[in-house]
Amino acid sequence: MLLLAVATALASRGVEVDLLTRASAAPSARPIADGVTLRELRAGPPGPLPKTGLVELADEFGEAVAKLARVGPRYDIIHAHYWLSGIATLPVAIETGLPFVQSFHTLAAMKNGFLAPGQEPEPEARVLSEMFLANQAGAVIAGSAAEVSALIDEVRAPADRVWVIPPGVDTELFRPARAAAADLPLRAELGIPGGRPILVVAGRVQPLKDQELAIRALAELHRLRGSKPVLVIAGEPPPGDHGYLDSLRALAAELRVSADVRFPGALTRESLADLLAVASVTLVPSRSETFGLVALESAASGTPVVGFRGSGLLASVADGRSGVLVDSRDPRDWAHTLDQLLGKPRSLARLSATARSHAEDNTWAMTAIELQGVYAELMSAR
Repeated sequence: MLLLAVATALASRGVEVDLLTRASAAPSARPIADGVTLRELRAGPPGPLPKTGLVELADEFGEAVAKLARVGPRYDIIHAHYWLSGIATLPVAIETGLPFVQSFHTLAAMKNGFLAPGQEPEPEARVLSEMFLANQAGAVIAGSAAEVSALIDEVRAPADRVWVIPPGVDTELFRPARAAAADLPLRAELGIPGGRPILVVAGRVQPLKDQELAIRALAELHRLRGSKPVLVIAGEPPPGDHGYLDSLRALAAELRVSADVRFPGALTRESLADLLAVASVTLVPSRSETFGLVALESAASGTPVVGFRGSGLLASVADGRSGVLVDSRDPRDWAHTLDQLLGKPRSLARLSATARSHAEDNTWAMTAIELQGVYAELMSAR
Protein backbone atom coordinates (compact mmCIF):
# COMPACT_ATOMS: atom_id res chain seq x y z
CA MET A 1 0.00 0.00 0.00
CA LEU A 2 2.95 2.32 0.57
CA LEU A 3 3.91 1.92 -3.09
CA LEU A 4 0.38 2.62 -4.26
CA ALA A 5 0.27 5.78 -2.16
CA VAL A 6 3.59 6.98 -3.60
CA ALA A 7 2.50 6.08 -7.14
CA THR A 8 -0.82 7.88 -6.79
CA ALA A 9 0.86 10.98 -5.40
CA LEU A 10 3.36 10.99 -8.28
CA ALA A 11 0.57 10.46 -10.83
CA SER A 12 -1.34 13.44 -9.40
CA ARG A 13 1.70 15.51 -10.37
CA GLY A 14 1.66 14.28 -13.96
CA VAL A 15 4.02 11.31 -13.70
CA GLU A 16 2.93 8.11 -15.48
CA VAL A 17 3.68 5.20 -13.12
CA ASP A 18 3.86 1.47 -13.75
CA LEU A 19 3.94 -0.78 -10.69
CA LEU A 20 5.67 -4.03 -11.64
CA THR A 21 5.17 -7.14 -9.54
CA ARG A 22 5.27 -10.92 -9.87
CA ALA A 23 2.03 -12.47 -11.10
CA SER A 24 0.54 -14.95 -8.66
CA ALA A 25 -1.77 -16.19 -11.44
CA ALA A 26 -1.89 -15.18 -15.11
CA PRO A 27 0.13 -12.11 -16.20
CA SER A 28 -2.01 -9.00 -16.52
CA ALA A 29 -1.98 -5.22 -16.83
CA ARG A 30 -4.72 -2.98 -15.51
CA PRO A 31 -5.15 0.63 -14.38
CA ILE A 32 -5.59 0.88 -10.61
CA ALA A 33 -5.67 4.69 -10.32
CA ASP A 34 -5.48 7.66 -12.63
CA GLY A 35 -2.01 7.51 -14.18
CA VAL A 36 -1.06 4.27 -12.37
CA THR A 37 -0.94 0.85 -14.07
CA LEU A 38 -0.33 -2.42 -12.25
CA ARG A 39 1.59 -4.89 -14.42
CA GLU A 40 1.86 -8.44 -13.10
CA LEU A 41 4.70 -10.30 -14.82
CA ARG A 42 5.25 -14.02 -15.06
CA ALA A 43 8.12 -15.28 -12.90
CA GLY A 44 8.11 -18.79 -11.51
CA PRO A 45 5.10 -20.95 -10.73
CA PRO A 46 1.70 -19.43 -9.94
CA GLY A 47 0.62 -18.91 -6.36
CA PRO A 48 2.30 -17.40 -3.29
CA LEU A 49 5.87 -18.33 -2.47
CA PRO A 50 7.90 -18.13 0.75
CA LYS A 51 10.36 -15.25 0.94
CA THR A 52 13.29 -17.61 0.51
CA GLY A 53 11.86 -18.83 -2.79
CA LEU A 54 11.63 -15.35 -4.29
CA VAL A 55 15.41 -15.00 -4.43
CA GLU A 56 15.60 -17.80 -7.00
CA LEU A 57 13.14 -15.95 -9.27
CA ALA A 58 14.99 -12.61 -9.34
CA ASP A 59 16.68 -13.31 -12.70
CA GLU A 60 13.44 -14.51 -14.30
CA PHE A 61 11.54 -11.47 -13.05
CA GLY A 62 14.33 -9.19 -14.29
CA GLU A 63 14.11 -10.79 -17.75
CA ALA A 64 10.36 -10.12 -17.80
CA VAL A 65 10.98 -6.47 -16.89
CA ALA A 66 13.68 -6.18 -19.59
CA LYS A 67 11.29 -7.59 -22.20
CA LEU A 68 8.61 -5.15 -21.13
CA ALA A 69 11.05 -2.23 -21.34
CA ARG A 70 12.04 -3.23 -24.87
CA VAL A 71 8.55 -3.70 -26.34
CA GLY A 72 6.20 -1.94 -23.94
CA PRO A 73 6.01 1.53 -22.37
CA ARG A 74 9.02 3.84 -22.63
CA TYR A 75 10.46 4.29 -19.17
CA ASP A 76 12.58 7.21 -17.98
CA ILE A 77 13.66 5.77 -14.63
CA ILE A 78 13.58 2.53 -12.64
CA HIS A 79 12.87 2.75 -8.92
CA ALA A 80 13.35 -0.59 -7.12
CA HIS A 81 11.67 -1.18 -3.78
CA TYR A 82 13.22 -3.80 -1.48
CA TRP A 83 16.47 -5.60 -2.21
CA LEU A 84 14.93 -8.44 -4.23
CA SER A 85 13.50 -5.95 -6.71
CA GLY A 86 16.89 -4.29 -6.83
CA ILE A 87 18.85 -7.38 -7.81
CA ALA A 88 16.16 -8.21 -10.38
CA THR A 89 16.04 -4.81 -12.10
CA LEU A 90 19.53 -3.31 -11.74
CA PRO A 91 20.68 -5.36 -14.78
CA VAL A 92 17.72 -3.93 -16.71
CA ALA A 93 18.75 -0.39 -15.83
CA ILE A 94 22.32 -1.11 -16.94
CA GLU A 95 21.13 -2.68 -20.22
CA THR A 96 18.77 0.19 -21.05
CA GLY A 97 20.89 3.00 -19.68
CA LEU A 98 18.09 4.16 -17.39
CA PRO A 99 18.76 5.89 -14.05
CA PHE A 100 18.33 3.47 -11.14
CA VAL A 101 16.92 4.38 -7.72
CA GLN A 102 16.86 1.97 -4.78
CA SER A 103 14.62 2.00 -1.69
CA PHE A 104 15.31 -0.84 0.75
CA HIS A 105 12.52 -0.28 3.32
CA THR A 106 14.21 -2.84 5.56
CA LEU A 107 17.93 -3.51 5.81
CA ALA A 108 19.58 -6.79 6.75
CA ALA A 109 22.18 -4.85 8.76
CA MET A 110 19.47 -3.21 10.89
CA LYS A 111 17.49 -6.42 11.32
CA ASN A 112 20.56 -8.43 12.29
CA GLY A 113 21.46 -5.83 14.88
CA PHE A 114 18.16 -6.35 16.73
CA LEU A 115 17.51 -10.09 16.49
CA ALA A 116 15.06 -11.73 18.84
CA PRO A 117 16.45 -14.62 20.93
CA GLY A 118 16.80 -17.68 18.72
CA GLN A 119 15.97 -15.78 15.53
CA GLU A 120 18.02 -16.60 12.45
CA PRO A 121 19.98 -13.66 11.01
CA GLU A 122 19.35 -12.47 7.47
CA PRO A 123 21.55 -14.45 5.03
CA GLU A 124 24.95 -13.19 3.98
CA ALA A 125 23.75 -13.13 0.37
CA ARG A 126 21.26 -10.42 1.27
CA VAL A 127 23.84 -8.42 3.22
CA LEU A 128 26.24 -8.46 0.26
CA SER A 129 23.45 -7.75 -2.26
CA GLU A 130 22.38 -4.65 -0.34
CA MET A 131 25.98 -3.41 -0.25
CA PHE A 132 26.27 -3.95 -4.01
CA LEU A 133 22.97 -2.23 -4.80
CA ALA A 134 23.74 0.74 -2.55
CA ASN A 135 26.97 1.33 -4.46
CA GLN A 136 25.50 0.82 -7.92
CA ALA A 137 22.32 2.91 -7.57
CA GLY A 138 22.28 6.48 -8.76
CA ALA A 139 20.31 7.33 -5.62
CA VAL A 140 19.33 5.45 -2.46
CA ILE A 141 16.16 6.61 -0.71
CA ALA A 142 16.06 6.34 3.10
CA GLY A 143 13.02 6.93 5.28
CA SER A 144 14.79 8.20 8.39
CA ALA A 145 18.08 9.35 9.88
CA ALA A 146 18.46 5.91 11.47
CA GLU A 147 18.30 4.26 8.08
CA VAL A 148 20.82 6.76 6.69
CA SER A 149 23.25 5.88 9.47
CA ALA A 150 22.90 2.17 8.73
CA LEU A 151 23.29 2.74 5.00
CA ILE A 152 26.49 4.74 5.36
CA ASP A 153 28.10 2.99 8.33
CA GLU A 154 27.13 -0.64 7.72
CA VAL A 155 25.95 -0.97 4.11
CA ARG A 156 28.73 1.41 2.98
CA ALA A 157 26.53 3.43 0.67
CA PRO A 158 28.17 6.57 -0.77
CA ALA A 159 26.92 9.41 1.43
CA ASP A 160 26.42 11.75 -1.54
CA ARG A 161 23.90 9.35 -3.11
CA VAL A 162 21.68 8.87 -0.04
CA TRP A 163 18.49 10.95 0.16
CA VAL A 164 16.20 11.14 3.18
CA ILE A 165 12.58 11.16 2.01
CA PRO A 166 10.16 10.04 4.76
CA PRO A 167 6.90 8.31 3.87
CA GLY A 168 3.69 10.28 4.15
CA VAL A 169 0.24 9.42 5.44
CA ASP A 170 -3.24 9.55 3.90
CA THR A 171 -4.95 11.96 6.28
CA GLU A 172 -8.27 11.53 4.49
CA LEU A 173 -8.34 7.78 5.06
CA PHE A 174 -6.77 7.83 8.53
CA ARG A 175 -8.76 10.32 10.59
CA PRO A 176 -10.38 10.48 14.04
CA ALA A 177 -13.88 10.96 12.62
CA ARG A 178 -14.02 7.30 11.54
CA ALA A 179 -14.35 6.23 15.18
CA ALA A 180 -17.96 7.36 15.56
CA ALA A 181 -19.27 5.09 12.80
CA ALA A 182 -16.82 2.22 13.29
CA ASP A 183 -16.84 1.70 17.05
CA LEU A 184 -19.93 -0.44 17.57
CA PRO A 185 -19.59 -2.62 14.41
CA LEU A 186 -15.89 -3.20 15.05
CA ARG A 187 -16.42 -4.15 18.68
CA ALA A 188 -19.20 -6.53 17.66
CA GLU A 189 -17.01 -8.13 14.99
CA LEU A 190 -14.10 -8.63 17.39
CA GLY A 191 -16.20 -9.47 20.43
CA ILE A 192 -14.99 -6.51 22.52
CA PRO A 193 -17.53 -5.14 25.04
CA GLY A 194 -18.23 -1.41 25.01
CA GLY A 195 -16.19 0.63 27.44
CA ARG A 196 -13.13 -1.60 27.35
CA PRO A 197 -10.03 0.19 26.00
CA ILE A 198 -8.55 -1.22 22.80
CA LEU A 199 -4.80 -1.53 22.26
CA VAL A 200 -3.58 -2.20 18.71
CA VAL A 201 -0.45 -3.70 17.18
CA ALA A 202 -0.51 -3.65 13.37
CA GLY A 203 2.04 -5.14 10.98
CA ARG A 204 3.66 -8.33 9.78
CA VAL A 205 3.55 -10.98 12.51
CA GLN A 206 7.23 -11.86 12.95
CA PRO A 207 9.88 -11.75 15.71
CA LEU A 208 11.30 -8.43 14.46
CA LYS A 209 7.95 -6.75 15.19
CA ASP A 210 7.96 -8.39 18.66
CA GLN A 211 4.25 -8.78 19.26
CA GLU A 212 5.38 -10.94 22.18
CA LEU A 213 6.33 -7.79 24.08
CA ALA A 214 2.82 -6.42 23.55
CA ILE A 215 1.22 -9.57 25.00
CA ARG A 216 3.54 -9.55 28.01
CA ALA A 217 2.81 -5.83 28.55
CA LEU A 218 -0.92 -6.57 28.43
CA ALA A 219 -0.55 -9.23 31.12
CA GLU A 220 1.37 -6.77 33.32
CA LEU A 221 -1.20 -4.06 32.65
CA HIS A 222 -4.04 -6.32 33.77
CA ARG A 223 -2.36 -6.54 37.16
CA LEU A 224 -2.38 -2.73 37.43
CA ARG A 225 -5.81 -1.74 36.11
CA GLY A 226 -9.36 -2.58 37.07
CA SER A 227 -10.80 -2.12 33.56
CA LYS A 228 -8.82 -4.54 31.43
CA PRO A 229 -7.87 -3.43 27.91
CA VAL A 230 -8.16 -5.76 24.93
CA LEU A 231 -5.17 -6.21 22.63
CA VAL A 232 -5.78 -6.55 18.88
CA ILE A 233 -2.84 -7.94 16.90
CA ALA A 234 -3.64 -7.19 13.24
CA GLY A 235 -1.50 -8.78 10.54
CA GLU A 236 -0.29 -12.08 9.17
CA PRO A 237 3.04 -13.92 9.22
CA PRO A 238 5.15 -14.26 6.06
CA PRO A 239 3.92 -17.04 3.73
CA GLY A 240 4.79 -20.46 5.10
CA ASP A 241 6.02 -19.13 8.45
CA HIS A 242 3.24 -19.45 11.05
CA GLY A 243 5.46 -20.65 13.89
CA TYR A 244 5.74 -17.25 15.54
CA LEU A 245 1.98 -16.66 15.36
CA ASP A 246 1.40 -20.04 17.03
CA SER A 247 3.90 -19.10 19.76
CA LEU A 248 2.00 -15.85 20.42
CA ARG A 249 -1.26 -17.73 20.91
CA ALA A 250 0.51 -20.13 23.28
CA LEU A 251 2.05 -17.25 25.22
CA ALA A 252 -1.33 -15.54 25.64
CA ALA A 253 -2.73 -18.81 27.03
CA GLU A 254 0.26 -19.23 29.36
CA LEU A 255 -0.17 -15.70 30.73
CA ARG A 256 -3.95 -16.19 31.00
CA VAL A 257 -4.85 -13.30 28.69
CA SER A 258 -6.13 -15.32 25.73
CA ALA A 259 -9.65 -13.98 26.29
CA ASP A 260 -8.31 -10.45 25.93
CA VAL A 261 -6.22 -10.88 22.76
CA ARG A 262 -7.66 -10.82 19.24
CA PHE A 263 -5.96 -12.00 16.03
CA PRO A 264 -8.10 -10.71 13.12
CA GLY A 265 -5.42 -11.41 10.48
CA ALA A 266 -4.54 -9.01 7.68
CA LEU A 267 -6.89 -6.04 7.30
CA THR A 268 -7.87 -3.88 4.36
CA ARG A 269 -6.68 -0.29 4.52
CA GLU A 270 -10.21 0.84 5.36
CA SER A 271 -10.55 -1.71 8.18
CA LEU A 272 -7.14 -0.74 9.56
CA ALA A 273 -8.18 2.93 9.50
CA ASP A 274 -11.34 2.05 11.45
CA LEU A 275 -9.37 0.03 13.99
CA LEU A 276 -6.76 2.73 14.58
CA ALA A 277 -9.47 5.38 14.99
CA VAL A 278 -11.35 3.30 17.57
CA ALA A 279 -8.24 2.29 19.54
CA SER A 280 -7.11 4.09 22.68
CA VAL A 281 -3.40 3.48 22.03
CA THR A 282 -1.33 1.88 19.27
CA LEU A 283 1.74 -0.11 20.30
CA VAL A 284 4.84 -0.33 18.10
CA PRO A 285 7.09 -2.80 19.97
CA SER A 286 9.35 -3.51 16.96
CA ARG A 287 12.98 -4.19 17.69
CA SER A 288 13.91 -2.12 14.64
CA GLU A 289 12.04 0.10 12.18
CA THR A 290 13.47 1.99 9.24
CA PHE A 291 10.65 4.51 9.73
CA GLY A 292 7.44 3.18 11.30
CA LEU A 293 4.55 4.07 8.97
CA VAL A 294 1.90 2.54 11.28
CA ALA A 295 2.92 5.07 13.94
CA LEU A 296 2.17 7.91 11.52
CA GLU A 297 -1.14 6.35 10.43
CA SER A 298 -2.14 5.97 14.08
CA ALA A 299 -1.28 9.61 14.78
CA ALA A 300 -3.40 10.69 11.80
CA SER A 301 -6.25 8.66 13.34
CA GLY A 302 -5.91 10.66 16.56
CA THR A 303 -4.56 7.65 18.43
CA PRO A 304 -1.33 8.12 20.40
CA VAL A 305 1.53 5.66 19.97
CA VAL A 306 3.66 3.88 22.54
CA GLY A 307 6.84 2.67 20.88
CA PHE A 308 10.39 1.59 21.56
CA ARG A 309 12.84 4.48 21.55
CA GLY A 310 15.17 3.47 18.76
CA SER A 311 15.83 3.36 15.02
CA GLY A 312 13.22 4.88 12.70
CA LEU A 313 10.55 5.49 15.35
CA LEU A 314 12.57 8.53 16.38
CA ALA A 315 11.43 10.01 13.05
CA SER A 316 7.80 8.83 12.96
CA VAL A 317 6.88 9.40 16.63
CA ALA A 318 7.11 12.87 18.14
CA ASP A 319 7.70 12.02 21.79
CA GLY A 320 5.17 13.89 23.93
CA ARG A 321 3.26 15.11 20.87
CA SER A 322 2.12 12.01 18.94
CA GLY A 323 2.96 9.43 21.57
CA VAL A 324 5.46 8.17 24.10
CA LEU A 325 8.77 6.42 23.43
CA VAL A 326 9.86 3.83 26.00
CA ASP A 327 13.56 3.40 26.70
CA SER A 328 13.42 -0.28 27.67
CA ARG A 329 11.94 -3.52 26.42
CA ASP A 330 10.77 -4.56 29.88
CA PRO A 331 7.01 -5.35 29.71
CA ARG A 332 6.56 -3.77 33.16
CA ASP A 333 7.84 -0.43 31.89
CA TRP A 334 5.45 -0.61 28.94
CA ALA A 335 2.58 -1.51 31.25
CA HIS A 336 3.30 1.46 33.52
CA THR A 337 3.44 3.79 30.50
CA LEU A 338 0.09 2.49 29.25
CA ASP A 339 -1.40 2.72 32.73
CA GLN A 340 -0.39 6.38 32.93
CA LEU A 341 -2.01 7.13 29.57
CA LEU A 342 -5.23 5.17 30.09
CA GLY A 343 -5.64 6.48 33.64
CA LYS A 344 -5.67 10.13 32.56
CA PRO A 345 -8.42 10.62 29.95
CA ARG A 346 -7.87 14.38 29.60
CA SER A 347 -4.15 14.00 29.00
CA LEU A 348 -4.86 11.20 26.52
CA ALA A 349 -7.33 13.42 24.68
CA ARG A 350 -4.78 16.24 24.43
CA LEU A 351 -2.18 13.81 23.10
CA SER A 352 -4.72 12.55 20.55
CA ALA A 353 -5.23 16.09 19.24
CA THR A 354 -1.54 16.85 18.94
CA ALA A 355 -0.94 13.44 17.34
CA ARG A 356 -3.28 14.39 14.51
CA SER A 357 -1.48 17.70 14.10
CA HIS A 358 1.87 15.87 13.88
CA ALA A 359 0.56 13.59 11.11
CA GLU A 360 -0.76 16.50 9.07
CA ASP A 361 2.83 17.72 8.70
CA ASN A 362 3.69 14.50 6.79
CA THR A 363 1.87 14.06 3.47
CA TRP A 364 2.34 11.82 0.45
CA ALA A 365 2.29 14.95 -1.71
CA MET A 366 5.50 16.12 -0.04
CA THR A 367 7.03 12.66 -0.52
CA ALA A 368 6.18 12.80 -4.24
CA ILE A 369 7.64 16.31 -4.64
CA GLU A 370 10.95 15.22 -3.09
CA LEU A 371 11.09 12.05 -5.19
CA GLN A 372 10.51 14.05 -8.35
CA GLY A 373 13.49 16.17 -7.40
CA VAL A 374 15.69 13.07 -7.18
CA TYR A 375 14.37 11.71 -10.47
CA ALA A 376 14.93 15.04 -12.24
CA GLU A 377 18.51 15.28 -11.01
CA LEU A 378 19.39 11.76 -12.18
CA MET A 379 17.73 12.25 -15.56
CA SER A 380 19.53 15.56 -16.03
CA ALA A 381 22.86 13.92 -15.22
CA ARG A 382 22.15 11.18 -17.77
